[in-house]
Amino acid sequence: MSRLICLILTLFACAAHAEPLPMIEAAPGVYVHHGIHQELDEGYRGDICNIGFIVGKSGVAVIDSGGNVNVGKRLLEAVRKVTDLPVRYVINTHVHPDHVFGNAAFLGEHPTFVGHHKLGEAMELRRTVYERNNAAWMGKDAEGSTLVKPGQSVQTTLEIDLGERVLLLTAHPVAHTNTDLSVLDRNTATMWSGDLLFIERTPSIDGDIKGWLKVIAQLRETAVQRIVPGHGPVTADWQKALDNEQRYLETLLADVRTSIKQGISMERTMDTAAASEKDRWQLFGSVNRRNVNIIYPALEWE
Repeated sequence: MSRLICLILTLFACAAHAEPLPMIEAAPGVYVHHGIHQELDEGYRGDICNIGFIVGKSGVAVIDSGGNVNVGKRLLEAVRKVTDLPVRYVINTHVHPDHVFGNAAFLGEHPTFVGHHKLGEAMELRRTVYERNNAAWMGKDAEGSTLVKPGQSVQTTLEIDLGERVLLLTAHPVAHTNTDLSVLDRNTATMWSGDLLFIERTPSIDGDIKGWLKVIAQLRETAVQRIVPGHGPVTADWQKALDNEQRYLETLLADVRTSIKQGISMERTMDTAAASEKDRWQLFGSVNRRNVNIIYPALEWE
């Protein structure tokens, strides 16, 4: 066989298998890929949130799939480095594009896609905008990515069994979004919080800030050893992480309320609200301004 033919066959083989995402084993059978802290419109390549999978005796559950189909393919390759067991579930913790656009990479595995009972409707409502934004942000990297809606929804709670490994899925009231879902692996007392918990990266609001504070109080009552946040490192010191997030949200809420009471415009409030938190969080300048833009109009009607 000529060298040229060997090279062509090698290239085809490389193209057929994406490079696996780097993973850590956060607990036995719990694998996490940490996304990088990056803005969606600044060099975004679909890899900014935490995604991963849990392995049971009879199957695998993927938890969030990344921001495009290529990230999803790399996640699937990471699964295959660990196990040949079937991917039985792909669970989305909420609607945001960095968490869901990799779903398409798993269609060939024929899993059950699972999400909050409002997730399918939210995906459909946002489909056009999300697909347009992905194309603008990622260009060719967005090709082949599409929203795959859940085939199974969670109204309140749902247990799924991966074979001697039961996961408890909980649908939360409106908080970070109106589609927030957490996943608790009972075997290791590990919770995947989705974006109900941010570490290092400024928490972003796309739901209800007051509802989010209530959900934080509920999360504190959960018996867990560690949390995989939506963004940032896995932590065993999760109560402190919730303290930090709660402090930011409460400060933001109080400052915006004060601005409204004093007749300060939303535009000026974007520059001042939660200023005491500025040095505690990454991407604070852009994310905090967006948060003010979300909550100011809602709080005017209190």
